[in-house]
Amino acid sequence: MKIPVGIDPDLLRAFAYIAEEGSFTRAAERVGRTQSAVSMQVQRLEAILGQKILQRGKGGAVHLTPHGSYLLEKSRDLLAMNDEIWKAFHAPAAHGVVRLGTPDDYALRYLPQVLRRFADAQPAIEVEVVVAPSTEVVERLKNGELDLTLCSDGHAPKRWPATELWRGPLLWITSERHAPHRLDPLPLALALESHDCTWRRVTLKALEKAGRPYHIKYNSASLAGTYAPVLAGLAVTVSPVSWLPDGLRLLRPDEGLPALPDAGIQLLKARQPRQPLTDILATHMAETFRLEMRRAQTASPLSA
Repeated sequence: MKIPVGIDPDLLRAFAYIAEEGSFTRAAERVGRTQSAVSMQVQRLEAILGQKILQRGKGGAVHLTPHGSYLLEKSRDLLAMNDEIWKAFHAPAAHGVVRLGTPDDYALRYLPQVLRRFADAQPAIEVEVVVAPSTEVVERLKNGELDLTLCSDGHAPKRWPATELWRGPLLWITSERHAPHRLDPLPLALALESHDCTWRRVTLKALEKAGRPYHIKYNSASLAGTYAPVLAGLAVTVSPVSWLPDGLRLLRPDEGLPALPDAGIQLLKARQPRQPLTDILATHMAETFRLEMRRAQTASPLSA
């Protein structure tokens, strides 16, 4: 099989800047080249791909073709990887330990990608991961036992700087083989009341507002614990996570349960974190979630 022609990242970067700026001139300023040089880069890229990727409109406005829209998304991912590789070999080596907290709701969904990318870029930094409910990891952060933590929104202490990493709809989860969502009262599997779970509060509020009778049959300290009775067909639960174990599915809006509000994931940093290690890991986490958000925006949550 013929080996595909390699695409120079500089060509993709010039194209991405043009798409973002809507202007050859501003893109040229960002890459430090002349406008004619950037135009030639686009011509080379179109020649390699055999497709038109940009169109000039009235007044010099620049628009993406359908092929250009596809290329822009892929280019951003490739350039992020290219830049990450470059930084891994040129950034000064860092050593030490970063203590990271996370609720188990996010541990399996997001941490593997974060830790893999971080280990590739900073192999000498050790990450200690503490998995516990949002209330607990936030308290441990306040006490100086953690450097960073993920938590569900609503748990950040007042006037404590927080970075929102992810926001999306809270979703109803049911069994693929059973139909507990059709029962009346609705059987629920939710977080323990003592965990002060935001998802639990907004779920009960939505059901009460809709006048839907419910019964909390199962309480758990973890997301996996709420999934177990749902897999057995004994209850429904909620989650903002579109990835689900086999045997579970998302409920459609037309299946009778009220809409739920969006849920967010926040990143908190300790008052006196270990620097610069903490900032390095925080940057990798923000980038991982940014890519996840972009993927989520291009796919319906009910197709997961």
